[in-house]
Amino acid sequence: MRFIRWLGIIVATLIVAIGLVMIVARYSDGPLGMIAGGPLVAGQLVNGSEPDWRFTHDLDTVEFQLLSPARSRTTWILERNGKIYIPCGYMDSTVGRLWKHWPIEAERDGRAVLRIDGKLYPRQLVRIKDGDLVGPLTQELARKYSVPASAAAVESGNLWLFELAPPATAG
Repeated sequence: MRFIRWLGIIVATLIVAIGLVMIVARYSDGPLGMIAGGPLVAGQLVNGSEPDWRFTHDLDTVEFQLLSPARSRTTWILERNGKIYIPCGYMDSTVGRLWKHWPIEAERDGRAVLRIDGKLYPRQLVRIKDGDLVGPLTQELARKYSVPASAAAVESGNLWLFELAPPATAG
């Protein structure tokens, strides 16, 4: 009986600690690892001409936030021919439906901010469902992150791809 009581105390303590971390993350400047964070605040806002995004080719992760709702997260990034993209997998799984709300929110309002190396880039997330880019992007996703990815996964809705377009040209 004593063991069960201690086990209950340990589990309750873990639940409270995880809950506190999640609350703190929502009020912090950016995500805490894989935990969604508050709005991206710190950083130099970059406006003007479009950057040469090839510098992101070998980056593993970046931070981005949607403007509505203003929550930030850490994500993978793909670069192809000077444009950048964010993949989002498991969209037709139970885990994906419970955990990943941002892709659906991005389809409604794709206004976003990307933070890389202390610089903030306004962007517009535009979903890619088909077309000539799907094959090369899924190949790059498989190469860069060693995950299975295919055009069929995009067509089935399991894998979502978003271009991070400049805000003035999106639409």
